[in-house]
Amino acid sequence: SSGINAECPYGRVFAAGCGRFFEGTAPQMYRALIEILSSLPDNTRVYCGHEYTAQNLKFAKHVEPDNLAVLAMIEEVAKKREAGEPTIPTTIGQEKTFNPFMRVKESGVQKFAGCSDPVEVMKVIRSAKDKFRG
Repeated sequence: SSGINAECPYGRVFAAGCGRFFEGTAPQMYRALIEILSSLPDNTRVYCGHEYTAQNLKFAKHVEPDNLAVLAMIEEVAKKREAGEPTIPTTIGQEKTFNPFMRVKESGVQKFAGCSDPVEVMKVIRSAKDKFRG
């Protein structure tokens, strides 16, 4: 398939998730994911070095239980894993539909976080993900 390939250093974005804030802050992650990566063309392929997609989607469903893109991706990932296939790459366009860390401006994610400021939403949902055991 055609498209642009983008590597995301330092584990900032994973399929349906993002890295922990070990050496960064919510404003820095917001800038990386929303201001920079989200501005790339939707067909930009996202490659990450870890296969966390299924677990990340469990959290995405926890945040947005009615998000049809999340539910569809959970099914797709289950089929790929059963067939022994990788779940990556995804695309920026896909991530915008199911990755809660790229959806901090969406009302469902803001409702989960209990606030509407996107940077604060990023902080709240990352903290929730750190504690999530789903």
